[in-house]
Amino acid sequence: MSSGTPHRVALLVYDGVKLLDVAGPADVFAEANRLGADYRIAVLSATGADVRSSVGIRIAVDGSPASEPAPDTFVVPGGDVYPRTPIARELVEAARDLAARSRRVASVCSGAFVLGAIGLLDGKRVTTHWKVAGELAARCPKTHVEPDAIYVRDGTTFTSAGVAAGIDLALALVEEDHGSELSRDVARAMVVYLQRAGSQSQFSAPLQGPPPRSPALRTVVDRVLADPAGNHSLGELAEHLHVSARHLTRLFREELSTTPARYVESIRLDLAKSFLDQGHTATQAAALAGFPSYESLRRVFVRELSISPAAYQRRCRTTRRARRGS
Repeated sequence: MSSGTPHRVALLVYDGVKLLDVAGPADVFAEANRLGADYRIAVLSATGADVRSSVGIRIAVDGSPASEPAPDTFVVPGGDVYPRTPIARELVEAARDLAARSRRVASVCSGAFVLGAIGLLDGKRVTTHWKVAGELAARCPKTHVEPDAIYVRDGTTFTSAGVAAGIDLALALVEEDHGSELSRDVARAMVVYLQRAGSQSQFSAPLQGPPPRSPALRTVVDRVLADPAGNHSLGELAEHLHVSARHLTRLFREELSTTPARYVESIRLDLAKSFLDQGHTATQAAALAGFPSYESLRRVFVRELSISPAAYQRRCRTTRRARRGS
């Protein structure tokens, strides 16, 4: 599956970087290698010295930007240190050097502030963690910040929301390089959501409210998130957990105030909206999100949103045009 030429990925780290913002994307590329890709991952710092992550774990680096050949993909992970403090000059210079030599540039979470500091986001659509989206818009007034997207692609620049969204971003990069089949295989192997669409809300159904207390429900949540289109009927879920359907239904009502079927449906609705926003037809969106038919998708749309899938898609297109014209 590899083209024969290694694809170099450079991750620029710094003191205070969020560990998962580094490890999540790196693991995606490493898993893709196990399945046939050829990513060469280099972890770099501005000076070539090791750094300490936000949780205190030291990250060993491979060198500085000067020691690394031109990367195909350059990624800046995020960290709580930005935007609370000014971005160090040496980090800005390192990012400028790597970006100038890269074919594709990406940021995870507040890593967008580093890209913004070198002027790379001017005139582009971007995203970051919703908590700091307003600050990014204020610092980069020539940038259109979309605070509710998981990740955004504008040309060869990719930006993503916080933490887990970096995995979605990396899966999108793998898909661009090797196609959707490999990307989905990587997601399955990592037992993560099967690549949420970039336009999907950061406030998607599974992320709202506190996590379930019981281990059984947490297992159900993980199972559905890992494969929204799978068979998640009440009987199938109950059998997987070795509990009765009645007991599982009671757990859902007590902890999530819904039924197992409605919970699965809410995830599929969220996913279908994302596919529609990407330009898939309503029939395609229904199939990709796991609905048994277009008609079943339409019924859920009308019941939950008081709008048909086609009307929803038209509204999204109108909103995007308005944003780009602003």
